[in-house]
Amino acid sequence: MSLLDVIAFSWFVFWWTVYYFYSKRSLSGKVCLARVMHQYRADWMVRLLEREVRIADTTIMTHLERNGAFFASSTLLILAALFTMLGATDQAIQIMSQLPFSGTDTQLEWELKVLLLIAIFVYAFFTFTWSMRQYNFCAIMIGAAPQPTDENVTPKSRKAYAEHTADLIDLAANQFNYGLRAYYFGLAVLCWFWHPYVFMVATVLVVMVLYRREFHSKTLRALIAARDANVIFKGIIR
Repeated sequence: MSLLDVIAFSWFVFWWTVYYFYSKRSLSGKVCLARVMHQYRADWMVRLLEREVRIADTTIMTHLERNGAFFASSTLLILAALFTMLGATDQAIQIMSQLPFSGTDTQLEWELKVLLLIAIFVYAFFTFTWSMRQYNFCAIMIGAAPQPTDENVTPKSRKAYAEHTADLIDLAANQFNYGLRAYYFGLAVLCWFWHPYVFMVATVLVVMVLYRREFHSKTLRALIAARDANVIFKGIIR
């Protein structure tokens, strides 16, 4: 591969790695979607232990697991299409060469780029399926949660159970988020077939979009405002 392609690939790996560790580190010290949603999940589990009928909770968990199943099956279809692309390299190169400012790829370069996409979506498939399994574990924990009438369970044990269940739901949600993030970066890799410079710009744009949505989006502000209002409302009732 050319030096520009190597630089573009290194640029891609650098930004994905930096954003991964930045978002993971921000969970403990910065306001973001993942941190706010953890607080909601903790409240959810506390209230779950206060009610006997938990049909709504199991329905929500089934819906969350179904989302992972949808993306896992979609990822398999994408992988099948990518393997098909490996058998039509010459035709694909000819089509891409007609685009303005497109680079001239050899057959080996084209196949390496397709293999990178395959690796990304294989990673996405594993994250989605692991997320599904974790949501399944969460459903079992909800089913095994102590009832409000259980006198043998201390308040301390109830609190610990709620915290651990919320942590498990966090792990499942984070795996689902990693899979979605792989989709975003996979779209950036598509631009590499056009030109390495376009690929590098698309990588930065993907990071900017992810950063804005997770740390500065209107959705985040709405979630924070709703939680603040809920805290104030509970304070008034007390």
